[in-house]
Amino acid sequence: MPIWVNEQFDQCGILRACIACCDEQQAQDCHESFRDNLTDDQIAEGWTAQMRKVETWDDVPVNALKLD
Repeated sequence: MPIWVNEQFDQCGILRACIACCDEQQAQDCHESFRDNLTDDQIAEGWTAQMRKVETWDDVPVNALKLD
């Protein structure tokens, strides 16, 4: 079962927020929230939000909020 990982990075590439779950729709909703909640200043500075799919929990950052 794939695991969906949502990550938000600052302009230096530092992971600032991470949520992982197995439900694709929940992950998509989270990604939209991460993206939509970036301020104009954060976007201008280079903040990004990304969603990716991994196959095991070992591939999820240790500091992620893990939703089941």
